[in-house]
Amino acid sequence: MSGWSNGSSNVSYTSFLLLGFPGLKESRALLVLPFLSLYLVIVSANALVIHTVVAQRSLHQPMYLLIALLLAVNICAATTVVPAMLFSFCRHFNRISLARCLVQMFCIYFLIVFDCNILLVMALDRFVAICYPLRYPEIVTDQLLAGLVGVAAARSTCIVAPVVGLASRVHFCHSDVLHHFACEHMALMKLSCGDISLNKTVGLTVHIFNKVLDMLLLGASYSRIIHAAFRISSGRARSKALNTCGSHLLVIFTVCSSTMSSSIVYCMARTASQDMHNLLSAFYLLLPCLVNPIVYGARIKEIRQHLATLVQRAQLRVPTEKPQSLPSHREHPA
Repeated sequence: MSGWSNGSSNVSYTSFLLLGFPGLKESRALLVLPFLSLYLVIVSANALVIHTVVAQRSLHQPMYLLIALLLAVNICAATTVVPAMLFSFCRHFNRISLARCLVQMFCIYFLIVFDCNILLVMALDRFVAICYPLRYPEIVTDQLLAGLVGVAAARSTCIVAPVVGLASRVHFCHSDVLHHFACEHMALMKLSCGDISLNKTVGLTVHIFNKVLDMLLLGASYSRIIHAAFRISSGRARSKALNTCGSHLLVIFTVCSSTMSSSIVYCMARTASQDMHNLLSAFYLLLPCLVNPIVYGARIKEIRQHLATLVQRAQLRVPTEKPQSLPSHREHPA
């Protein structure tokens, strides 16, 4: 039978049906337009700010390069989830193999954790820039920045790999219907048969430890940064430093609020409908992708100015139709 893997004593599904929002049934197609519009806005807004940073040499500084990397991660995160979601809305079913499901799970959680790790690197960059401004160029070099990003990627892999690795060893014989729009860890674990206590323990421990440690590091960094900013004698420099830190803190608040919504999802799992569960999961995944480019594009003066210049140039390049001169017809002599 298709979708089954037969062993000596175990039978396990090797593919699953993604239902997306199962409560809507035939009305799921109505969700295509809002989610497609949201996806296009996310990709366009993030890509516009990234293009601004890449195109302007004056923005080739660690802070702006990290912002561009963060927004690139946003595009990847949205692309990992939304196209497959739209595909499930347009069809009666969307079957995904176990291997693809595990790859999608790894990508989703890797990008979420990597996003938080980039925020930690940004906090370190701002800490050095504000607390040690004279030594900033010699401390934050391109080599150090590349090394920190590499460490962030390695840390994200080490956090996510054990969860996905344990999930790959589970037998799924309860059902092949996944009541979700993506391969979310606990949604997949509900289909398992057998003892998954280790999976739950590792998943919960990694989630709590990672979030608590990140919040402690971010809190300690920005408390020192804000304290040092208020000690700057120049009012203009102090205002610029606080404005930049305010943008980062607003992004961190967005990530924390979306993470909190994810925790609320699991607390409400027994009382809330599956569609509400999935809607909050989508909110958790897509809200930072939508808010981050708006925050950095609107609040950071240098990016805002270059975005305005880019829009003005685009308006000036709109071609205007010129009246074509009619060919002259001369009468030939007889």
